[in-house]
Amino acid sequence: MAEPEGTSEIAKVPVGRGQQIIPRPPVWSLGPAAPWPVGAEPTLASMLHVVPDVVRPLLPGFGDSRPSAVLVLLTDVGNGPEVLLTRRSWEMRNHRGEVSFPGGRMDPGETALETALREAHEEVGLDPRVVTVCGELDHLETAVTRSYIVPKVGTVPERLDLCAQTSEVERVLWVPLAEFTRDGAYRTEHWGEPPLDRELHFFELEDETVWGATARIIADLLHRALV
Repeated sequence: MAEPEGTSEIAKVPVGRGQQIIPRPPVWSLGPAAPWPVGAEPTLASMLHVVPDVVRPLLPGFGDSRPSAVLVLLTDVGNGPEVLLTRRSWEMRNHRGEVSFPGGRMDPGETALETALREAHEEVGLDPRVVTVCGELDHLETAVTRSYIVPKVGTVPERLDLCAQTSEVERVLWVPLAEFTRDGAYRTEHWGEPPLDRELHFFELEDETVWGATARIIADLLHRALV
C-alpha cells in the first residue's frame, strides 16, 4: 500500500532497476497482479494472431496532444519471440533514461507507419525494407508530454545487429517476451487519489525497468495473446 508523505520506510517502495527515475506522487498504491499466467511462454504466432490488421483513424485527444508513432518490432530466434527496445539518452529533455520503442512525432503529411519506420531507421539503423508490417495496437495518450501514440507492429526474420544512430539513444535491446511474463516481472500502480488516480504498468527486467506508455503497450499485447 502507499506510504504517507514523508515516510522513511523506503524498503516498501518498489525500486526501478538500472538508473530509472520513477516520479511517484506522495499518494499511490499497488494495483492488480498480472492477468496472464505467470511464466506463460508467448509465441510469435500467438502475438501476431491478436494484432488487428487495420489502420484506425487518428482520434481527437488532449487539446494540445501531438500525433506520434512507435514501432513494436518482433522476431523469433528459435527460443521464443523477442521485442526491440531502446533506452533514451539522459541528455533528452523528456523521458530521460527511459526504455521505449523506436518512435517519435509524426511529420506533416506522414502516416503513422511512415513515422514508425522512419524513426526506427534514424534511431537504430533499421532498414524499413526488411520489416513485415502486421497491424497496429490500440492508440494511447500520455498526460505529461501530451502525445497521441499509434503503436505499429512488425516483424523481421532474424535478430538484427542494430546500434544507436543518434545521441537520443543510449542502448539498443532485444528482450525475450518471456522476460515480461516471469514471476515478479510485472506490477501495476495507482498514482493519485480516486477518482482522479491513474493506473501505470511496470516490468522489471534484469537490469532495466520498463514503464509508462511502453509498458502499457507491452501489457496490451500480452493481454490480447495470453488472457
